[in-house]
This record gives sequence, C-alpha cells and structure tokens, in this order.
Amino acid sequence: MMNKRALMTSVLAGAVVAAAGSAAQAAERDQIRIVGSSTVYPFASYVAEEFGATTGHPTPVIESTGSGGGMKIFCEGDGPDTVDITNASRRMKPSEFERCADNGVTDITEIVIGADGIVIAQTTANAAMNLSREQLTLAVAAEVPKNGKLVDNPYENWNEIDSSLPDREITVYGPPSTSGTRDAFEELVMEAATEEMDGYDEPYTTVRNDGPYVDSGENDNLIVQKIQNDTEALGIFGYSFLEENTDVIEAVTIDGVEPTPEAISAEEYPVSRSLFFYTKNSHFDHVAGMEGYVSLFLSEQMIGGQGLLKGQGLIPLPQKMREGVRARFERRGELELADLK
Repeated sequence: MMNKRALMTSVLAGAVVAAAGSAAQAAERDQIRIVGSSTVYPFASYVAEEFGATTGHPTPVIESTGSGGGMKIFCEGDGPDTVDITNASRRMKPSEFERCADNGVTDITEIVIGADGIVIAQTTANAAMNLSREQLTLAVAAEVPKNGKLVDNPYENWNEIDSSLPDREITVYGPPSTSGTRDAFEELVMEAATEEMDGYDEPYTTVRNDGPYVDSGENDNLIVQKIQNDTEALGIFGYSFLEENTDVIEAVTIDGVEPTPEAISAEEYPVSRSLFFYTKNSHFDHVAGMEGYVSLFLSEQMIGGQGLLKGQGLIPLPQKMREGVRARFERRGELELADLK
C-alpha cells in the first residue's frame, strides 16, 4: 500500500507528464532556467525538486538573485540562451516591463502563487515587542522630521524614538535595494507611514546607510542567523523563514497585529503582499518540460488550501483566485503595461 507521500508523488507525476511530453520533441533545451526572488526561492525549489523526481526531465536550475536582479536578467532578451522564468516578491515595475519590451521580451504572463507577510523578527530571548510603522520608519529612514524640517537620522536606540520601547541599540538586518522584500518594505511600511506623518511633504522611502540598517544580502537564511548571533537586533524577511525557525526567533507585532497566516491572507497584517513569477511565453515550445513545471506549481497539490507549499510557509490564495490564475496561465494571458500602472 502506498504511503501518503508516495501517493501524492504519483498524483503529481500524472498531472504533469501529459503537459510536459508534447513539448519535449521540439525542445531546443532540456533544462528550465529560473532566477529571481529569495523569498519565492524555497517554494520554487520545492516544486523543482518534485518536478525532477516525478518526470523524466532534469530538475530546473534556480538562482536566488533577488527580485530586481531576476527582472534584469529576465529582460536581457529572448532566445534559448536566456532564462525562462523569474520569481518575484513584488510586482514587475513599469520600467522593467519597458526594458523587457526594448529587448524583445514582449509576451509575458504574470502568475500569482500566494500571499506572504514581511516579518520583522527577533530572538525568542527578548521580551515581546510591538512596533508601529511610524516607529519602524523613524528607526531606518535616512532623514526624520525635527523642528519642522528633515534632518539626518540621529536615533541610535529604540527608546530615543519612543520611551515605551526598549533601551536597545537600533540594529536592523535587512535585504538590499535589489530585493523585492526591500521594495515591499519601503512601500508598505515607510511610504504608508510617511504619508500620514507630520514633517514629510511626500512619501519617503530612503533607507539610512550610517549603520543601524545593515544590508545583509539576498539570503534570508543568513539574516535569521545574524539575529540569532546578535540577540538585540531585528531582521526583515518573508514569513516562511519565520515559520521554519519558530524555535529560535519570534515576530515583532506591527501596529498590534501578529503575522499569522490568517491575518496575512485577510490582509489584516499591515505588511502583507503577493508573490509572483513571470514566464517568457516564447520559450514554452523550445524548453522541454516548462509547461509541466508551471502546471505542477499551480496545481492544488502545491498551492491549494492544503497544498504542499503551505507546509513550506506559503499562504494560499482563495480558491476562486487560484482558479483564475490557472485559467490565465492556460490561455497565456499576456501582461500589458497598463496592468502595472
């Protein structure tokens, strides 16, 4: 009798073999190439390993380059020597779409795979901490309001921002400017806060570079390790990395809301976002297994309400949205510049 894992593998294999088989004969390349977001990377890697194990195709090659880095590579051009898919933890920017078009990448499908929350976390050795988006912005912004004008950020300790906060040095390990997580943090925390704060004439998203915010690269696992070693520090990364490390780290609540799957899915958690990948549609007829890989990724077994990726920390979309995503892929719904504005 098959165990649950074996049965699931059998089901997955059956779901993708038909889709993958017809493209293989005309393929110019037999291995899918994927770049992009470090947040999406664990989910894409899980699907890639399953795809390699359950079909006759090689396991896709995936590079964690960050969302911005992935978009740059993806938009370099079309043809068999270019990548097929880019993962992203934020939506493609209009400027990236235009760069793709300038380089001949004109038929792209945008796929939403699920939801995610950007977590601000610390080690479990610390007392529970709640931050407002305004307080977090004052900790990491390059300039802050003082006496009616913006000045270089003078804050070094959290209690200098608000006496209710701990007397701890401000150290925040976070993603670089090429990261979709950084883009989303700037939009959902800094932009949202400064729209309401006195002293900012317009939304402000410039992160300080004088020490308290530490650019820690695209590897979210490394940020988790850094806050374990630097026990007074905070780290910024996707929810799945919190889910994997709850024995050693815990989330800081934001505006009083904890990043639970339910709060993220309902967009009650203020730093919630969607996760994406983008396909280069001209490659489906030339890269063996590409259609099968995407079909597997979008299957209920992977991204459904009880799908395998939920166990990896992905927050599933509502069923109707999942069905819409699959329908868009099946008809190769073409992304247009107007969709991004």
